[in-house]
Amino acid sequence: MSVLVVGSTALDSIKTPYSENPRLLGGSASHAAVAASFFAPVKLIGIVGDDFPKQYLRLYRRHGIDLEGLQVVPGKTFHWAGEYEVNMNNRRTLTTELGVFETFTPKLANAHQDTPFVLLANIAPALQHHVLDQMRKPRFVVADTMDLWLNIALPDLLKLLKRVDALVLNDSEARQLTKEDNLMVAARKIHKLGPKFVIIKKGEHGAILSSPEGFFVSPAFPLDKVVDPTGAGDSFVGGLIGYLASTKGKIEANLRRAMIHGSVVASFCCEGFGLKNTTKVTRQAINERVKALERIARF
Repeated sequence: MSVLVVGSTALDSIKTPYSENPRLLGGSASHAAVAASFFAPVKLIGIVGDDFPKQYLRLYRRHGIDLEGLQVVPGKTFHWAGEYEVNMNNRRTLTTELGVFETFTPKLANAHQDTPFVLLANIAPALQHHVLDQMRKPRFVVADTMDLWLNIALPDLLKLLKRVDALVLNDSEARQLTKEDNLMVAARKIHKLGPKFVIIKKGEHGAILSSPEGFFVSPAFPLDKVVDPTGAGDSFVGGLIGYLASTKGKIEANLRRAMIHGSVVASFCCEGFGLKNTTKVTRQAINERVKALERIARF
């Protein structure tokens, strides 16, 4: 089954203590769509300006990503610049230029409206609502969010949670949303807001799933070196929903393995700047790393 990915398509300028890479392909939808494409057909909904490099369009197509829903309009593409410290958990934003993304209104063609799996990547909750208003009975909807929307669009986000099957957020955002320090308690509170499944990301420490079947802890794949963690969270949720779309049976039966596959794709993302490494990965390499992670985690 296919996956609809809606989110930001951007140009990222990333600086670390060791290197500087300007205007890389980035954005939540880009990372998630490429990650999902290893497992299932992907339809990308986004917007870019007429300055968007054509080689990035070719890169999308090389991964079999349907670009019918990618708007190309006059103006500048969303540009984000950030700098990491030696400890890659610490990052500061240098520049945010919204460009054409400031007026982005997702428009779904008829072919998009019946897509069974939907990933509402990290964009404003109002835009996520707008997408769902155009969908016709999707099988599984995942929404990603961030602290910005908790601060400036909480009412819209709370309404959205009643319309999605799964919510993905990081540990600090889960605490902020629920006012609970304990993540187990926080997850149970989020369930009461609507989502049947709650996935709390913990960066290099993996992720936690809370579902009707109980809790599951997904480990992160251990890396010798992290080059750039930008987009790792989006790669995780993209790999997760892509894997789910490739499986048969109930969502609950496949979700744990989907998290493991998402974790593995995210690990490849961290080993290169932007999408440079992820776009070179093969499905065989993903499968081998999944087996390695299974050996590490088994007891």
